[in-house]
Amino acid sequence: MSAYLLSNARIVDGTSAEPSAPVDVLVEGNVIREVGEGLKSSAVETIDLKGKTLMPGLIDAHVHVVASLADLGKNAKLPDALVTIRAFKLMGEMLGRGFTTVRDVGGATHALVAATEEGILPAPRLVVSGKALSQTGGHCDFRGPFDDRSVEQTGFSLGALGRVCDGVPDVRRAAREEIKGGARFIKIMANGGVASPTDPIHFLGFSREEIIAVVEEARNAGTYVSAHLYTDEAIRRAVECGVHSLEHCNLIEAETAAFAAEQGAIAVPTLVTYDKLSSEGAEMGFPADSVAKIDNVRLNGMASLEIMRNAGLAMAYGSDLLGGMHRHQSEEFVIRGRVLPAQEVIASATYIAARLLRMEGQIGVVKEGAFADLIVVDGNPLADLSLLTGQGKHMPMIMKDGAFIKRNSLS
Repeated sequence: MSAYLLSNARIVDGTSAEPSAPVDVLVEGNVIREVGEGLKSSAVETIDLKGKTLMPGLIDAHVHVVASLADLGKNAKLPDALVTIRAFKLMGEMLGRGFTTVRDVGGATHALVAATEEGILPAPRLVVSGKALSQTGGHCDFRGPFDDRSVEQTGFSLGALGRVCDGVPDVRRAAREEIKGGARFIKIMANGGVASPTDPIHFLGFSREEIIAVVEEARNAGTYVSAHLYTDEAIRRAVECGVHSLEHCNLIEAETAAFAAEQGAIAVPTLVTYDKLSSEGAEMGFPADSVAKIDNVRLNGMASLEIMRNAGLAMAYGSDLLGGMHRHQSEEFVIRGRVLPAQEVIASATYIAARLLRMEGQIGVVKEGAFADLIVVDGNPLADLSLLTGQGKHMPMIMKDGAFIKRNSLS
């Protein structure tokens, strides 16, 4: 069993506005065994982190690891083998940016999770919803207005982010099938979307009865529902129906944000994707009709952060990038930092995200008993969030599950 003593570690984990006083962190196997001052062990390698910052591995709570193309309709037509290979490339790059855990909110299956757990190729911990649920004409229905193929004819390929289901019995069955297939939570498309062809942003996805049915199925299985949401009306309705995880929320208003906070919901803003879809989407193959929808939500993103913060609504970190835009994953830190204190931005990618993933105490923290998912940063991210960008260039060490993914000289 490998063991490392990380000495003189100043910890930044989102719980304080300043790095901690220097402490020692003992890693044994894949867990953090002890955190304290003056730790001793004769059977370990000591690594001096003086002048560096130690952080828990980062968590991105809104990704689509199968989305190697920005055009999601075309992505769904790719062969599964190609999607798998590209997904591992994307996940390896995420890990290289310090994201040791990611939550896939539509597309990845449990088979892909099992493949990551075999450890043959480097990848973050992967928590999945399976296929997102969409109504006919909703955000995961990419058939378009002139495509009259049945849902059965379109299939559920690995590259498809979701599946279409209509009516209470059908959505119950779909939720049960995703849970049976290994989904850790259920994702629904409860509002119109940017990427899909037939649903303007203001469209409401699913009836209340359908949403309540999915929430019941999730609760029966001991989990929760995540929903794609933009408009204030859609967000309010989803929270009233019991939805817990609120994705995007660009058009949220103060009263609804306060209500969501009272209900214990968690929001997952994803501002970087709209910024990059606006500047790069067309050249990356994002459909023209979708590009035209972007500014409807993009221009309200920064205000939504202030609204949710003032309401006390917890926010987890999300990126939601597609195709070649995945390389901008870490820039969400800088975007949020224009409005929010650095401590809160970091918290969104550590303990708040861990709470959303229902992995509190296991990830997003540097404490006894947690998985040894750790990153070392040159400098203090609380003073400069851009240290978390740059494809991991400011991270000389990245550890996942007690094993070094990256280990450069600390001199």
